[in-house]
Amino acid sequence: MSEAIKNRYDFTILFDVENGNPNGDPDAGNMPRIDAETGLGLVTDVCLKRKIRNYVETLKENTEGFRIYIKQGVPLNQSDEEALTYIKDNKIQDKDKDIAARDFMCKNFYDIRTFGAVMTTFVKGKLNCGQIRGPVQLGFARSLDPIVSQEITITRVAITTAKDAKEKQNEMGKKFIVPYALYRVEGFVSANLARKTTGFSEADLALLWQAITNMFENDHSAARGKMTCRELFVFKHNNELGVCPSYKLFDKIHVHLKDGITVPRCYSDYEIEVSDSLPEGVELKRMI
Repeated sequence: MSEAIKNRYDFTILFDVENGNPNGDPDAGNMPRIDAETGLGLVTDVCLKRKIRNYVETLKENTEGFRIYIKQGVPLNQSDEEALTYIKDNKIQDKDKDIAARDFMCKNFYDIRTFGAVMTTFVKGKLNCGQIRGPVQLGFARSLDPIVSQEITITRVAITTAKDAKEKQNEMGKKFIVPYALYRVEGFVSANLARKTTGFSEADLALLWQAITNMFENDHSAARGKMTCRELFVFKHNNELGVCPSYKLFDKIHVHLKDGITVPRCYSDYEIEVSDSLPEGVELKRMI
């Protein structure tokens, strides 16, 4: 495994949606998620991590060390069993099994090295791969302005049953869309956890930035409309633990509507201002 990263990072992502549903809420009939108090749109960390996982899996398909642990159609126990087989084949002692299982999973699965995982599934009652807190964490994304969720009625010619086909020529359906919204989300990369736990490396970090900037490019769908990653601001500290609280860095990025704009309908309706007065020991890179 490559050497773990040595610097702490904090980062801010700006992405937008046009005529789509960026993250449906199953508790609200799959309407776009919304903060009931403020009317601001929400996108969960789980949704964004799924996009990153999908991009890495597409880019690194069948590449050793870059498999994806959390994926559709693959039971967690099936992947955990590989660690059990590895321990048996290498005749690892009982006292070393837990660490060996953890290291095996981190070495082979990119998303475990990155985001961590809960692997307490007890394969055949004999192995607990443990719970790993990953060095990369994301918060919820929140829109810069209140969103309006529109319900669009659609018709389709595909009839569900043969009986219905005799009685009608089409069926009605509904879609929920956000006409336009710009979302902001912050994230964190802990060099300390990378060194102590997962071995998240510089190569893994470079892949993370690449995956974030491209996470919507190979994940288009009619339901999500047009989604685009607009900005990725990366703050790099000059040591493992960092030199200042992350909120002080995030506050250096100001996003607001241009004068005269009351209802945003495109990215150019916003202005991005970035303060150049950074704390000593921190550098900012604009990745997009």
